[in-house]
Amino acid sequence: MDNSEKFRLLQNIKSPSDLKKIDDNDIDELCFEIRQKIIETVSANGGHLASNLGAVELTVAIHKSFNAPDDTIIWDVGHQAYCHKLLTGRFDSFDTLRQEGGLSGFVRPDESDYDSFYEGHAGVSVSQAAGVAAAEKIKGSSNYTVAVIGDGSFGNGMVYEALNSPSNKGCRLIVILNDNEMSINENVGSMARYLAHVRAKPEYYRFKANAEKALNHIPAVGRYLSAFLFRIKTAVKSLIYKSSFFEDLGFRYIGPIDGHDIPTLCEAMNSAKMVNGPVLLHVNTVKGKGYEFAENSPELFHGVSKFDAATGIGSVKTDDYSHEFARRLTEFAENDKRICAVTAAMSLGTGLDAFFEKFPSRSFDVGIAEEHALTFCSGLAKKGLIPVFAVYSTFFQRCADQLIHDAALQRLKMIIAVDRAGFVGEDGETHQGLFDISVASCVPGITIYSPSDYDEISNCLYKALYKDNGVVIIRYPRGCVPDCFSGLSSDDSFEIYGDPESKFAIVTYGKLFFEAVKAQDELKKIGIEIKIIKLIRIKPVDPRVFESLKECENIYFYEECIGRAGIGEIFAEDLLKMKSECNYSHIAVDDEFVPHAPVKSLLKKYKMDSDSMIELIKKDARYE
Repeated sequence: MDNSEKFRLLQNIKSPSDLKKIDDNDIDELCFEIRQKIIETVSANGGHLASNLGAVELTVAIHKSFNAPDDTIIWDVGHQAYCHKLLTGRFDSFDTLRQEGGLSGFVRPDESDYDSFYEGHAGVSVSQAAGVAAAEKIKGSSNYTVAVIGDGSFGNGMVYEALNSPSNKGCRLIVILNDNEMSINENVGSMARYLAHVRAKPEYYRFKANAEKALNHIPAVGRYLSAFLFRIKTAVKSLIYKSSFFEDLGFRYIGPIDGHDIPTLCEAMNSAKMVNGPVLLHVNTVKGKGYEFAENSPELFHGVSKFDAATGIGSVKTDDYSHEFARRLTEFAENDKRICAVTAAMSLGTGLDAFFEKFPSRSFDVGIAEEHALTFCSGLAKKGLIPVFAVYSTFFQRCADQLIHDAALQRLKMIIAVDRAGFVGEDGETHQGLFDISVASCVPGITIYSPSDYDEISNCLYKALYKDNGVVIIRYPRGCVPDCFSGLSSDDSFEIYGDPESKFAIVTYGKLFFEAVKAQDELKKIGIEIKIIKLIRIKPVDPRVFESLKECENIYFYEECIGRAGIGEIFAEDLLKMKSECNYSHIAVDDEFVPHAPVKSLLKKYKMDSDSMIELIKKDARYE
C-alpha cells in the first residue's frame, strides 16, 4: 500500500487550517493514520514513542480549538510533539526525523513558525507561557497562550514557581496537564466525572457569567449572595474534585477530561477560552495509546532505538557505560550499607533499576527535580551516608547553584555520576552533554574522573568512595567501549601510550582516547611516532603529566565538550606557568550549540575523529 492510500487524510494536512476542514466523522481515521506514521518512523529512526502516541487526540483537539501560530502553543520537553509536527506541514519530511539535516526529535523555532521555543528539558513550559501571556496582555492582544505539560514534568519545582506567579492574573493563559498516570486525581468517582463533563461545556460558563451578572445587580444583597454562593460552590467542588490547590493559586480548574475524546476536549478548551483569567485543564490520557507493546510497557517504549514495529522487538544493550557503572556500584553497595543511589526520574536510563530492586531502602527517585536531588544528597551526606547521584550531563547543568552552594561549599562527600557526557547524537542541541565540564571545572574542591572503559569506571568509583574527599564527579559517555580495545585500562590518574620521547603528544580523556589510539597506529605506519597521554583524573590533573610533556614540540588536547572553561583551557594555562614553548592546539567544540547527527558524524565535523587527528599531525610533521 502506497502513502496515498495509507495516509489518505494526513498527507493533505499542510497546516492546522486543513485539519479544521476535515469532517468530524473522519477524525478517528486521521488519528489512526497519525499513529501509524509515528510508529513507522520511530521504528526506523528511533525516538520517543509512548508519549507521542498518548497525545494524538489531545494534539488534534488543540489545533482544532486554537489558532496557532497566533495562539502560542508551548510543548513541555517536546517529546510528545510528533503529532504536532505532522499537523503543521511536516508530513512530507517526517521520515527524516532525528536524521542528520532532518527534522528534530523535539520542537525548535528554526524548523517551523508553529514551534515557539527550543524544548528538551522538563518543567519550563509554564514559565514560558506565563511570560508570553503577560506580554500579550501588555500589548492588548486577544491571543491565547497554551502550555502542554505532562504529569511527570509537574514534579519539577519550577512549575509551581510559575503557577504561583502574580503576573498570571487576568492573562489568557491555559495550562493543559496531560496526566497519563492519574497522579493527581486517582479516585474521582462517577459524580466527579459527571460534573467534569458539565463544567467542560461552554454553556456552563455562559450560564455562570449571566447568573453572576444578575445576582450582582440585585440591590443591597446581590453581591453578598453572589460571594456566599461562590464560597459554597468552592467548598463542594473542592470536596469532589480535590482541585482547590490550583484554584488557590488563581487558576480555574477544569477536569479531569478524557484525553482521547476529541469532542469533549474541544468543548473543554472552548470553555477555557471563555474564562477571564488563567485556566488549568486536566486531561487523562493513556501513554502508548493505540500500540499494544507501548501501552503494556510505556517505560520501555518512552525513548527507543530502532525496532521491529510488527513485534515491538529492538536491540537491547546492557553492556554500555551506564549499566556497567550501575553494576559496579551495586557490587560496592553489597558490602557497604552507607552507599545510596539517587536519580531524577532516570532509574532505567542510568541503569540503576537493578540497584533499586536490590536495595529499595537506599534507592531514591525524586522525579524530574535535579536541583532537589543534589541538595537531597547533601542531607544524606551530612549524616554519614555516601550518596551517588546518577544524572545525564544535559540535566546536570540544571544543578549549578546546588553544586556550588549545597555540595562543594559544605565540603560534603558525595558522588555525581554524569551519564551521557559528550556527544549524544540524534537528540540534538538540548541533550548534548557538552557543558558539565565548564559548569564543574571552576568549582573549588571538586575531583573529576573521566574513565575510558569499564575497568576504569570501577577503579574511579573505588577511589571516589574510599580515597577522595568532597564532591567527586565520574563522567562517562553514551554507548559502549569499542570491541577492538582491551587491556588498556589503568588504575592510575593518567597513562602514557607510545614512545615517551616523542615530540608529538595527544592529550585526551574519555572515549576520545580510542580515536587517538587509531590515529597513533596509522601514523606509526608512515613513520610518525606520537605518544598519547590519557587523562583519567581530569581535575586536578596529575603534576607528573606536565613533566612528561616538557620536551614536546607539539601538544594536541582533544576533549568532547565546550572549549570555554574546559579542561584544555586549564591545561594550557598550566603549560604557560611552566614556561612551555610547545605549539599547543586545543580541539573542542567552539562557542556554539551542536545540532542532532550521529556521533560518528559529529566527531568528524568537529575534527575529533582519528582521520582528523592524523591530518593535523601530518601537517605539523611536514609529512609529504
